[in-house]
Amino acid sequence: MSLFRCPICGAPLTREGRTYTCPNRHCYDVAREGYVHLLPANQKHSANPGDDKAMIAARTAFLDGDYYAPLRETLCRVVSAHGGQSPKILDVGCGEGYYTQGLAQLPGVEIAGVDLSKAGLKKAARRVNEGEFAVASVYHLPVADEAVDVVVDCFAPLALEEYRRVLRKGGLFVYVVPAPQHLMEMKAVLYDTPYPNPEERVEYEGFSYVDILPVTTTFTLPDQASIQALFGMTPYAWKTPRAGVERLEQLEQLTVTADFRVHVFRREGCKKPSSVL
Repeated sequence: MSLFRCPICGAPLTREGRTYTCPNRHCYDVAREGYVHLLPANQKHSANPGDDKAMIAARTAFLDGDYYAPLRETLCRVVSAHGGQSPKILDVGCGEGYYTQGLAQLPGVEIAGVDLSKAGLKKAARRVNEGEFAVASVYHLPVADEAVDVVVDCFAPLALEEYRRVLRKGGLFVYVVPAPQHLMEMKAVLYDTPYPNPEERVEYEGFSYVDILPVTTTFTLPDQASIQALFGMTPYAWKTPRAGVERLEQLEQLTVTADFRVHVFRREGCKKPSSVL
């Protein structure tokens, strides 16, 4: 049985070959790249939602260098320690699947990823053959109530109502955000007055804190190609003044600090019944 549910009627989906079907005969074909489209037309806000091919290519090029490996290793340790045995994991906003790939290697896991970007899901499905991947919105997850043990959100939009709904009681919610010094060296090149990200501890209804884990690493990007790969996967790529872009283009190498906070929560309380629609 799939972790996914029919986005039209909410019934369970079963995969046979290259098709997902529900008992009400709604059918969804698996693309040749390995993902399924579960985003209803009324939830689409553009013809090609999510990160475009250029941003996914940049993310893939950068992440394949394992510069963010310490973050991926921390996620795996957290889920291994707190996610229970053989957990069902949902990676929301999974993108090209770099973190999904690490989590999929934990013993006994069942893993699925959702994202709006087809370009990202094509990469993710190739990285994680044993996973399930769907085009879907984090605000309308095609997943049943209390169906998963772990929700992982790395820089994706925060859809708390949906995370509360799909997580079982006692389930784990892992939320990764940029910390104050994240990419400050790059920001100092791009902007005249760079500022740090906020340091926040926010209590969310229906969740209780387990821990906040700092992950900080420093690395040197050895050439323009790697510098541009990092730049191209960030929001700075589309909001930086031309002068800052030109300064970055003149660098032969760049030493950068990656600074993250991994917020770890437990799902608590009584869940109110709701629909996946």
